[in-house]
Amino acid sequence: MAQQSTAYVPSGRMTGARKRAIREAMTGYLFITPATVLLTVFGLFPLFYAFYISLHRWRIKKGPFLGIKNYTKALGEPVDVLWFVAGVAMLFLAWFIWRNMVKEQRPWAMAFKFLTVIIVLVGGWAAIAGFGKMVKSGDKQMFEAFVITVFYAVGVVPAQLGGALLLAVMLYQNIKGKDWYRMVYFMPYVTITVASAGVFRAIFSRRPESIANQIFGFLGIPSQKWLQEPHGIWDLIFGHFGVNLKEVFVSMGLDPFLIFILLGPSLALISIMLYNLWVFVGYDTVIFLAGLGSIPSDLYEAAEIDGANRWQLFRHITLPLLSPTIYFLTVITVMGVFKAINHVLVMREAAARGTVDTASLYIFDQFYLSTRFGYASAIAMVLFVVILTLTFVQNRIAQRRVFYG
Repeated sequence: MAQQSTAYVPSGRMTGARKRAIREAMTGYLFITPATVLLTVFGLFPLFYAFYISLHRWRIKKGPFLGIKNYTKALGEPVDVLWFVAGVAMLFLAWFIWRNMVKEQRPWAMAFKFLTVIIVLVGGWAAIAGFGKMVKSGDKQMFEAFVITVFYAVGVVPAQLGGALLLAVMLYQNIKGKDWYRMVYFMPYVTITVASAGVFRAIFSRRPESIANQIFGFLGIPSQKWLQEPHGIWDLIFGHFGVNLKEVFVSMGLDPFLIFILLGPSLALISIMLYNLWVFVGYDTVIFLAGLGSIPSDLYEAAEIDGANRWQLFRHITLPLLSPTIYFLTVITVMGVFKAINHVLVMREAAARGTVDTASLYIFDQFYLSTRFGYASAIAMVLFVVILTLTFVQNRIAQRRVFYG
């Protein structure tokens, strides 16, 4: 029986396959080097440098090292922050346990569900108590700015995505002039922000002859201050019926910060929300149209043969296959809302008394107007953590709800 011989390869030499592998790896690293350098110089380095600045008293020039004093000034006492973080972590833990036990039918699963309820109660109490103490010992204006940002996000994100999806579905139909409509809806997005925001500032002027007040007058509603109105929307609505909602809350002994939340966003902030919708709905519509174009038409044809109506086609075919697009737009919209500054800066009025100052605008004021670079950098790092946490939560939700068919 002939014995098969193996070729001897000297240890100091490389085979052709290994050379090709190294060459391919070097080519890949060569291609990603420009992007890596740009990301490091303009992304990672500013992030770490901002964190470095936040640890110092830094005004016109670098001052003494402060450690976490800028953070404690913004967020309050460290023990209160730990209570809040622990409470939020317990809520995430409860969500994780419930998600894995909700379909479990074994006897011991009920004990875990009961444990989840206890964790939710304890975690919710710790988070609320810790946050309340943070507001009292920290920078109240900063917390109000974050509340205003949340108001802005809650008002803009659902309306923007919902309106864009509705327009995209309508423009995807075989209608006359749909290309012209697509262009018209996209034009606000490419318009210069300062110019368009200035136009909306005139539209929402408090003058009786402004366009917004003319429309209200036609509907029989009194003229409003719009961008100069600092009162919350619920206070204005109840005030129309003779009820001073703020005095009611004060008489109940509620905390001023809680009253600020319960009164809702100011009319000035709602006016800026309307501008945001006007600008970004067209952009989201174009992205949705691209997503609709990637859905195979034979799925609709097969479903129609089986007797599906328009709503069933939309609910069971369009939405699931459009979920990656919805997820992408949700992420960038939430991030954009939390970083909004340009149009808010142009449209804000002193008479609004800070009720439109989002977190980004508050950081801008601390940085450029107060020249408190260290403190502004600390708040910027807090905003970075908030955006990062929201993105993480959206990614976790997307793992089960986004269909990449």
